[in-house]
Amino acid sequence: MEIKTARRGPQGKESSVFDRLGAGRGGHLNNSSNKICKFWLSGRCLKNPCMFAHSETPDVATIHRPRQTPYYPHSSNALVSNTWRRAPRNSQNVQEKVVNHKSSENVPGKSESDLDDIKKKSPESVSESSSECSVVENDSNLENVVEEKPLEHVPKKTAERVCEFWVQGTCVYGDQCPYLHSWFRGDKFKRLAELQGHNKAVNGIALPLRCNKLCSGSSDGTIRLWDCHTGQCANVINLGGEVGSVCSEGPWLFVGMPNVVKVWNTESGAEYSLNGPVGQVNALESVCNLLFAGVEDGVILAWKGTYETNLTFQLAATLKGHTHGITSLVVGGGNRLCSGSKDHTIRCIMTLNGHDDVVKSLMCWDKYLFSGSLDCTIKVWASTDDGSWEVIYTHSEEQGIIALAGMTDPDVKPILYCSCSDKSVHLYELPIFTDRGRLFAKQEVQTLQIGPGGLFFTGDQTGLLTVYTWLAD
Repeated sequence: MEIKTARRGPQGKESSVFDRLGAGRGGHLNNSSNKICKFWLSGRCLKNPCMFAHSETPDVATIHRPRQTPYYPHSSNALVSNTWRRAPRNSQNVQEKVVNHKSSENVPGKSESDLDDIKKKSPESVSESSSECSVVENDSNLENVVEEKPLEHVPKKTAERVCEFWVQGTCVYGDQCPYLHSWFRGDKFKRLAELQGHNKAVNGIALPLRCNKLCSGSSDGTIRLWDCHTGQCANVINLGGEVGSVCSEGPWLFVGMPNVVKVWNTESGAEYSLNGPVGQVNALESVCNLLFAGVEDGVILAWKGTYETNLTFQLAATLKGHTHGITSLVVGGGNRLCSGSKDHTIRCIMTLNGHDDVVKSLMCWDKYLFSGSLDCTIKVWASTDDGSWEVIYTHSEEQGIIALAGMTDPDVKPILYCSCSDKSVHLYELPIFTDRGRLFAKQEVQTLQIGPGGLFFTGDQTGLLTVYTWLAD
């Protein structure tokens, strides 16, 4: 019987069908089909080269290459850019800090005890919070901490979305649907009511003192007064011009419009018009009988109210400095007026630079200033000993920031509301931005308002006003 000997390669070694790559190293063929050889998959292909790809075999050049980066399993618990590292000093070992939130910048200059003050105090209360920071750390001082760059090989989680078919009432997947069948996600709060009436974006919400009405202003040129007991619209005031902002102090309601600020006393019904603005009034803030109006031309006007025989408002000051329109105003941090602008800056006695896009919202919480910008960051500013401000923390989002608000939950834990341009409002527990839930809307939420008794309100671009409430244990 004739015996055939197996062919050997140029090195004199037998070549296994599993070692042959068809087109040479890498197994890439110059053919348009780019199909994988089914005989090679079953270990029976005898052709070399083969017209089909043997491409599941790794590149020969990388078979014995050592792993350059640590391996992370594909898990929902995988770390996504959550590592802070202390800059090495005198060749000392690097210490790590892990925080359970998304990627963020950190420009620290304070100890962690400064950040903990945010957790202990709120705009409504200075009660001490019972929660603990979920921070794993080797040192309580955040000084000289730098952020590690994101790990590109770690997969990102899919963004949460409300099922469009569920909204239309046609989703057939039920509980098996990968998308949410709810307008919110989170515990200890619920959606209380929807107030429908505006047909354009809601730009301001206010609750005048000693008034059982909720006031909302819209781009449709109307002010609507909602009965707080029934949720019904009690009155509609047609102003004939876009409402850019709304605020209240005591029984007084202030409405920002093009070239004018309208004033109403909700108890007496008295009405006034404050002239002087040039352009749309996009921001209003009232405190201690002073009314501040931020205008599209970058100017801030201040009126002082007098409560003598006849109420009058006198123009007290004109503040200039911003080069573009004013988007937000807030008074806090030692009775300082802070303003955010489309020129990417914040002004508060001095100019605060740090954002790379329009500063859309400002909020003061105790001695801290929060700023939200379309550059997808929230920055926390603290006052220094010399009276200036510095960034002590930066939180990053995937979308631009539109509005900020803050309150405490029933457990006296500080909660930050952050409206983003992805049509949702993120709820974070401070000081380390622990996720507490999310609110969803059909369009971007333009305004947030905190109410009494655990109530909070959102107004979106469709004109919908939504009422939420925290649930007591």
